[in-house]
Amino acid sequence: MQNYSFITELNRYRVGECGGKDFHFIHQSADLDTAIAQTIRAAFEYSGQKCSACSRLYVAKSIWSTVKDRLVEITASLKVGSPLESDTYLSAVINEAAWDRNTSFLNYARQNSSDHKILVGGQSDKQKGYFVQPTIVKTTDPRSKLMTNEIFGPILTVYVFDDNDIDETLELVDKSTPYGLTGAIFGQDRQFLRKATDKLKFSAGNFYINDKCTGAIVAQQPFGGARHSGTNDKAGAPQYLYRWISPQNIKETFVPLPNWK
Repeated sequence: MQNYSFITELNRYRVGECGGKDFHFIHQSADLDTAIAQTIRAAFEYSGQKCSACSRLYVAKSIWSTVKDRLVEITASLKVGSPLESDTYLSAVINEAAWDRNTSFLNYARQNSSDHKILVGGQSDKQKGYFVQPTIVKTTDPRSKLMTNEIFGPILTVYVFDDNDIDETLELVDKSTPYGLTGAIFGQDRQFLRKATDKLKFSAGNFYINDKCTGAIVAQQPFGGARHSGTNDKAGAPQYLYRWISPQNIKETFVPLPNWK
């Protein structure tokens, strides 16, 4: 009866958290040590199985060679194994359905090699668990399904943009997916940071500057996204309570009003 009572209230109280296609955007002015370290953590911690995990990466062409070499080197060094071993960085995905979904995206990248290139990883194996290698795919198609669809696994797809096409690329970040959960921009150029923050104001309910897109601290920072990512109610914030109550304001006057004039 308790469940039935809850279901009948769905038309009155609606709140949702529905996933994301979260991004990092690395400007040519970025501190590359920070941007690379934050991207590795955001993409591959918990095997990418966080709704806030980084799944798409935009990198300025002038810094791509350096970013690529270091991302590939670090990703190749990450240990995949048992979570009981202290040096394991990521373990298996949660079940066979998740493994199948991740594997299908890897197969798509291989089958569409004209505009996709697997830079590191790319293998999956379920003989002793549902393991997916941490993978980085570079694409020349900013609207590839790897850049627009939620994967929920350790697969990061990169699009390299021309340094002069920042406005157009920010537009892609904003418009190419239906989600709006988390995102991060990296740069030291304050003019760029102001511009990007304004242009991406609807792209992420939780937005980060020079920090990873998984940076919200549980129980300390409000969290939630809009668009297809949810109702953006900001769980953890005081206003979240108002979703579940019907507030009444009460005013009592103690000073008599002698006349109407």
